[in-house]
Order: sequence, then C-alpha cells, then structure tokens
Amino acid sequence: MHPVLNTLKRAACALSLLGLAFQASAQTKVDDAWVRATVASQPATGAFMTVTADSDSKLVKVASPVAKDVQIHEMSMKDDVMKMGPVASVDLPAGKAVTFDPSGYHVMLMGLTGQVKEGDSVPLTLTVENAKGEQETVEVKAAVRSLTHMEGHDHSKMH
Repeated sequence: MHPVLNTLKRAACALSLLGLAFQASAQTKVDDAWVRATVASQPATGAFMTVTADSDSKLVKVASPVAKDVQIHEMSMKDDVMKMGPVASVDLPAGKAVTFDPSGYHVMLMGLTGQVKEGDSVPLTLTVENAKGEQETVEVKAAVRSLTHMEGHDHSKMH
C-alpha cells in the first residue's frame, strides 16, 4: 500500500473514533446531590441537587431503590398559596444550572423502604432526554444530610 494512502486511512480512522468519543461525551452534570434524612417510619423525603446539561434537554424521570415511588415535584406560589405537585419533566437549558431545592423543583422519594439516615448515601438514577429524543441516564450517589440542614422546608406531611 502506498505510504500516503496508509497515512490517510489512519487519519480517517482516528477522526471517526474521535467523533464517536465526542458523541459519547454528551453529558449531564449533577452537583451537590443530597437527600434529607428521615425519622423512623417517615414515608417520604426529598432529594435536591444542581443539574447542568450540555445541550437543551429535560429531566424526565428519577428512580431510586430506597423508594417505591419517585416523582419530580414543583413548589410554587399561586395567589399567596403555596402549592406543590408532580410535573412530567423539568427543562434543562444548555449550559445553565437548574437547581432542585425545597422551594422550587425537587425530587420526592415516597414509599421509603426504610429510614434514610444522616451519613448514608442514596443512589439516584436520572433520565435526561435531549431535543432529539435521545435519553441518557446519570447515576448519582446523594449524601444524606440532617433534618435540620434546611429547616422549615419539610413538606413530607403534605403527601
């Protein structure tokens, strides 16, 4: 084989591999994931985090083995009344951090399989869908923090 042709083949192969690596690196980043600790027999708790997608996407599902039902919720004020309830998804604009906290979007872990104790770690699986409909799963280990970490925001009794 001619040396120039051989070099071109190698370069083409390297570029195609680079392209695959670039596609596979499309990532959603999750920072500061945590779950509020519970007391014995408490049926639900909240999970909180900051999610940043590298392309326009949406969080469509969260799952965890510590809960029978996991829902994405939104807390909002309407006519001076605080409302909370499930949402189908949360938009994740490209490159913008979206915060999940007790006073806005958050994840509810309901039907807990046991007490969630401070110092433990809770596995969460986030499903993110991009504008093309392609889904990515993100595995997260959320630290369990004390009940007093964000006082005044415990709405587990609202369910």
